[in-house]
Amino acid sequence: MPIVTINPATGETIRTFVPLSEDELEARLARAAVAFERHRQTSFAERAGKMVAAADILEHEQDRLARLMTLEMGKPLEQAKAEAAKCATACRYYAENAERLLADEPLTEAEGHCFIRFEPMGAVLAVMPWNFPFWQVIRFAAPALMAGNVGLLKHAGNVPQCGLALEELFLRAGFAEGCFQYLAIESKTVQRVIEDPRVMAVTLTGSVGAGSAVAAIAGKQIKRTVLELGGSDPFVVMPSAPLAKTVEQAVKARVQNNGQSCIAAKRFIVHTAIYDEFEKLFVAAFRDLRVGDPMLPDTDIGPLAQAQAVDTLEKQIQAGIKSGARVLVGGKRRSGAGFFFEPTVLTDIPIDTPFSREELFGPVAMLFRAHDLDDAIKIANSTPFGLGACIWTQDEAEQQRGIRELQAGQVFVNGIVASQPALPFGGIKQSGYGRELGAYGIREFMNAKSVHIAAKG
Repeated sequence: MPIVTINPATGETIRTFVPLSEDELEARLARAAVAFERHRQTSFAERAGKMVAAADILEHEQDRLARLMTLEMGKPLEQAKAEAAKCATACRYYAENAERLLADEPLTEAEGHCFIRFEPMGAVLAVMPWNFPFWQVIRFAAPALMAGNVGLLKHAGNVPQCGLALEELFLRAGFAEGCFQYLAIESKTVQRVIEDPRVMAVTLTGSVGAGSAVAAIAGKQIKRTVLELGGSDPFVVMPSAPLAKTVEQAVKARVQNNGQSCIAAKRFIVHTAIYDEFEKLFVAAFRDLRVGDPMLPDTDIGPLAQAQAVDTLEKQIQAGIKSGARVLVGGKRRSGAGFFFEPTVLTDIPIDTPFSREELFGPVAMLFRAHDLDDAIKIANSTPFGLGACIWTQDEAEQQRGIRELQAGQVFVNGIVASQPALPFGGIKQSGYGRELGAYGIREFMNAKSVHIAAKG
């Protein structure tokens, strides 16, 4: 994929970038190795001061950074502003908590004086997607830098200016040159970077295919990986849920970020006792969504990020219709300039078809009727993915069953699945492995060194 900014609202090419030459890439890798040896020796207090400075920049320049995100990948401007603010929150969280999260961990049950010490590993390569072009990167970079590691960012090819802005962010915040670098490289060069002995680990957010390829390369090099590979998240609704509020949240959960979110709810599994009324309200809400220029404040849904995404979504829906699904609203691309797709709701989807288990990356919702909670959980788990799930019910026994039986890395009760700095984030099954954020996230790329000090005498 070329490294180019294309405005998805118009299809216009804004700026094209030449990938790094081999010499330029080598210089950046060498710079990262030198920076790590210095950065790892800095104190938590020094790193925290710089991370807070990064948070300040994100907050003070929120509007500028938000417009850049919207220009490159098309998310509504207000959502882009919220993304910049959320990034600042993550920077502050790790500035305030990294030292505590990485403190020596005493082992009182062992003989002698024993403890675990967490030490940084070196340069970590992050292969990041375009859908949250700042948040996906910050949730890797903030803990990595606070832990004493250094970061190398291979960003998606359609958001290069976001990659450059992130490198500039950390330099302006005071981190030394080489601590965080954007690598303007094509996907075919990723293997060469992973295989470089100065790169110690890899984190990737992307497709199952990309994750499998990166894991295979890293595995041959005996290098640690963290993978987040998307999801087909279930949104389970039981009769005791307040219907109007639940529908409102269901629409929000599906169309956030123009429907291009790994943890967006995608399959709405509704108890038969309330299914008909839920469908009526849900479809009506989808009809009312405003699709248009993402820079305008009253726009609910902007364009998809790339022309290819429109093609893929249209083909998936056609395959679903052939398998028996019925379109209630939408179902096709919008005519005119830009990469726009109609807000779409489908129902009557056979759960034994491939379409029912796919991840649809766009403003497309799938409705399923469940006979009871057993049936709802069966439908929810009938997918190779396991990133997030939510259940909406006032019944405590149903809540506990949802927590216990829904197969996912995170389960939310009466709330939309969302990532937040203190909450470990990641999936199971084909949604990947490892965790970002929280204590688990900052420890992923650390050497948990066991220390035993013998007693005197």
